[in-house]
Amino acid sequence: MSSTPAKQEPTKRFSSRVDNYVRFRPGYPPEILAFLKTDCGLTATSVVADVGSGTGKLTELFLANGNRVFGVEPNREMREAGERILKGSANFTSVNATAEETTLPNGSVDFITAGQAFHWFDRKRCRAEFARILKPGGWVALVWNDRKTDAAPFLVEYEKLLQTYATDYSKVDHKQIDDAVVKEFFRYAPVKKSFPSLQEFDYEGLKGRLLSSSYAPEAGQRGHNEMLRDLEKLFEARQQNGRVQFVYDTVVYCGKLDEPINA
Repeated sequence: MSSTPAKQEPTKRFSSRVDNYVRFRPGYPPEILAFLKTDCGLTATSVVADVGSGTGKLTELFLANGNRVFGVEPNREMREAGERILKGSANFTSVNATAEETTLPNGSVDFITAGQAFHWFDRKRCRAEFARILKPGGWVALVWNDRKTDAAPFLVEYEKLLQTYATDYSKVDHKQIDDAVVKEFFRYAPVKKSFPSLQEFDYEGLKGRLLSSSYAPEAGQRGHNEMLRDLEKLFEARQQNGRVQFVYDTVVYCGKLDEPINA
């Protein structure tokens, strides 16, 4: 059995987890679109750069809205999965690039979105890059599915399992990005909205959901077998009719980089 791996580059962390990511990570509630339309001026003609687009879970919402979307994703395996899933859309363009160097033209997009990705970015560098590629008056929308950790006994115990076995969970968890960090990025407090959502899993789905996380030890790494042993015990203790639930608040921050808005 190998030891816990050295710290991975953010652009490589999900390379071996793509299948589980596609199958078991949550999508995003369609209420996001309504919010962006009413509060941030999104229309079907808005051009969107979905930065850190991964397998396309957020991109899909905008394509369904009729938007032209550039999916900017540096991880080859994640990007290729997104290309396979979204290949039927003529409005989708896959871009092999990073948040800090998107390769998109100056002033080319109306919206920049980042779903479950902003916490991986170099915030100073990507802010300058976002300002470069946005059209005047363009918007940035940062989105997370924020898994609730204390809404039920199962969720409390699942969080304890992560803290016990996950290799660098406390360092890379997106919960490090709070209102203060986002305010510093925008240089004012942007509009914030949250939407409830949930997932239900049988045991195999729960295992896949855990293994989709970049911090969970994989087969052959220290703690993997023990983690799955304890996960199965947790499932058996807390399942109801063979299922457990993950509960989320899908959080959206939306603002402009060139001027404050009236929140």
